Amino acid sequence: MKFESWGLHSNSSVLTSNFMDSKVTLTAVLILAAIGLAFGLWFCWACAIPSSTFFRPVLVRGPREGKRVSLTFDDGPAVYFTERVLDILREHNVPATFFVCGKNVEEHPDLLRRIVAEGHEVGNHTYSHLYLFFKSRRRMAEEIDRTQAIIERIAGFRPQIFRPPYGARWFGLIPTLLERGMHLILWSAAGYDWKKNVRGITQAALRGLKPGAIILLHDGRETRSAAEIDRSRTVLALPGIINGARRQGYTFAPLRDFLPTT
Repeated sequence: MKFESWGLHSNSSVLTSNFMDSKVTLTAVLILAAIGLAFGLWFCWACAIPSSTFFRPVLVRGPREGKRVSLTFDDGPAVYFTERVLDILREHNVPATFFVCGKNVEEHPDLLRRIVAEGHEVGNHTYSHLYLFFKSRRRMAEEIDRTQAIIERIAGFRPQIFRPPYGARWFGLIPTLLERGMHLILWSAAGYDWKKNVRGITQAALRGLKPGAIILLHDGRETRSAAEIDRSRTVLALPGIINGARRQGYTFAPLRDFLPTT
């Protein structure tokens, strides 16, 4: 009986020990999972969220003094839609900045010339609308330099501003830009014109307005063919955004007015 009792006690001790080991293992796994999740969320914020300033220097929003905002357009130039945007800007006497893709500029050089001739600013948006995540520094530099050369050949200058497609940043981007004397530009207000209707675009853009706001809209769509591009909702929303901002007391300023002076 004593032997049997000792055996039961021994088995109970082993089970208790195994249970405790399992609890410790489970706790360790949960801690590691929580750390991994926290790192993943931080990483997403640092590399993809426009308001992130982890990769710096970066301009997300202009000066808070006064009530000035700046309009920006990505992914052009594109036949018809860039032209209509330019018509509206001229009609309302509003300056804007166009972050252009080198491939689109090659196909529509006259549109770039018109952008410049009408006093708007031009920024680099890579050659092929490249998603920069996990891209080497050399690959990013090739996209930027190719676009710089194309713009210089057509317009006679190299832009000093760069916006990454999708707002995605990666390690090596900042030194690449600094070597070329370029500024990284993101945005603080967006019309979400890739998914909203005309009313939604207008409301979203106006809702994001604050002094120094940099507004993101699109006049093209990546480097797709004309048949695959429809920015008619942006075109229709643009007058409402301009008039709505002015009713709130905002004035439109060139993006260069928001850049650091040193």
